[in-house]
Amino acid sequence: MAKLNYKYLSRLILPITVTVFTILPVHADDDDEIPFDEAHLFFELNNTDGDLGIHALIDGGPWKRLRIEDPNERKMLAVNVRGRLKRQGLTEFFFESAEPTFDELSPQDFFARFPEGIYEVEGRTLDYQELESETEITHVMPAPPQTLVNGQPMGLQCDDELPGYDAPEVTSPVTISWAEVTMSHPDPFGGGAGVQPPVAVEINNYEVVVEYEDEDEFASVLGVILPPSETSMTIPEELIGLAEPGDAFKFEVLAREESYNQTATESCFVLAD
Repeated sequence: MAKLNYKYLSRLILPITVTVFTILPVHADDDDEIPFDEAHLFFELNNTDGDLGIHALIDGGPWKRLRIEDPNERKMLAVNVRGRLKRQGLTEFFFESAEPTFDELSPQDFFARFPEGIYEVEGRTLDYQELESETEITHVMPAPPQTLVNGQPMGLQCDDELPGYDAPEVTSPVTISWAEVTMSHPDPFGGGAGVQPPVAVEINNYEVVVEYEDEDEFASVLGVILPPSETSMTIPEELIGLAEPGDAFKFEVLAREESYNQTATESCFVLAD
């Protein structure tokens, strides 16, 4: 909110009368508040590992103070920039919370911790102007993408040292595909605990991340964001060519809903001879 500006004039004592001049508090108009370029709070569900976290993406500034308040006007984040950095100011700010598994923090308890509603993002610029934006949090999580690798079902267990290891073996070219996501998460005890029964969702985009790690543990990572009309991606041969037969690739397909809430599915495949 805009800072109140109080100014008071001292009493002026005249020979005959005493006149007191007082300037009353001036309330700045809300139009004086500058909105952030971007201000988003959203949830991410890893459907494979079974965990939820809250993320924020805030851009605009430069600023030296940042506050986030929940729908009950309770402060949940405060950032005060100090010293040299305060003189320089910050512009972009991103965080993601810890993501305990469901046996540590159930989806029901997670969503109760972060209620639906309007969250306020406030800041102060280097020249003391007020920044303020509002962002709405919803508990609607997209259903997890159901993926195929060259037409084969995704592997459910990608650790070859554990029972049930089932990474599919494929030959190049490698295409990852998935069914269009149109509904919210169906599981009332998993990512769908936030809203039941499931509702229709509008997907903003899909994201595919592919990772290859060689024997020296040097990771090559490819990340591609696709429009909602695209439900497959062929991995470039330049990335596949880094591997030898028998090498494993990890991948993630993420569905991002219009509220920015996103659900990810992780899996893997092995390059065949």
